[in-house]
Amino acid sequence: MEIRNLYRPFELDLVEVNTYEARSHKNTFFEMVFVLEGTGAQLINKHKLPYASDKLFLIFPEDSHTFEVDTPSKFFFIRFNDSYLKTQERVWVKKLEYIFHNHNHSPGCILKTVCDKPLVRALVEALIREHINRQPQQEEVIEQLMNTIITIAARNITLLPPSALEHNKSTQALPLLNYIHHYIYEPKMLKVEAMAEHFNFSPTYIGEYFKAQTGESLQEYITAYKLKLIETRLRFTDMQINEIVHELGFSDASHLNRLFKKYKGMSPSAFKKAHGNA
Repeated sequence: MEIRNLYRPFELDLVEVNTYEARSHKNTFFEMVFVLEGTGAQLINKHKLPYASDKLFLIFPEDSHTFEVDTPSKFFFIRFNDSYLKTQERVWVKKLEYIFHNHNHSPGCILKTVCDKPLVRALVEALIREHINRQPQQEEVIEQLMNTIITIAARNITLLPPSALEHNKSTQALPLLNYIHHYIYEPKMLKVEAMAEHFNFSPTYIGEYFKAQTGESLQEYITAYKLKLIETRLRFTDMQINEIVHELGFSDASHLNRLFKKYKGMSPSAFKKAHGNA
C-alpha cells in the first residue's frame, strides 16, 4: 500500500477529477477533505459511504483511504502534520483532542449542523481565493481560515457519541463521559463526591452505575483517557514532562512515569523518541 508523506507544515490542494484511481493509500499526516462538487463513495478502513457536495471528511494518519468517483468531482484538501500542530497555542491542541480521541475514524460527513455546511463551504472558497491570490499576510490569513474550519469540525464532533460507546457502552453513560472529558484538567471535579453531587447520585452508587453502563470503573476510564492525552502531548507538542504533570494534575513526574510505563510498557521519553518527537 502506498504511504504518502507531507514535507511542509500544511498544504492546500484543489483537485478536479472525472475518475479516481481506486488505489488505497495511507498518510503520515492529517487530512480534511471538503467536497465542492460531484458524487461517489468514500472508503476509509474498508468502510464505504456515499459522498456529495458540501460534505466534510476527516482522514487520520494511518487510515487506509480512497474514493470511488461516479460523477465529475471537485475536492479541496487541507493537509497538516504534527509540526503544524506544534506551532499552535497549547489550547489549540486541547481543541483537537476531542477529534483525536472521540471520533470513530469511520467514513461519513462530520458536519451534523445544517447551517455549518454553507459556513464551511464559504471558508473553503475563501481559502481557495487566498491560496491563489498573492496578498500580504497570506499565510496568516490561511492559518486563521484553516483553524476556523477545524474548530467547526470539532464542534460538530461533540454532537456525536464518543467512539467508546461502540464497544458495549450504553448511551446512558454519555453525560458522565462528557463530564469527564470536560473536567479532565480539574482533578477535584473528577472526585467521586463531586461527580455524585453533579449528577445527584450517592457517592457509593455512581461508581456502580458507571461500571454497569460502560464495563469499566470510573478510575479505569479516567486513567485511560489521561493516558491518551499524555500520548497526544508527547506526539504533537514540545511540552516537557513537568508541564504535563502540572496540566493533568499528577502529584509529580515519577507518578506520571510509573503510570505511563505500567500501561504502555515504556517510559514517556521512550514513547516520544519512538514516535519521532524526541
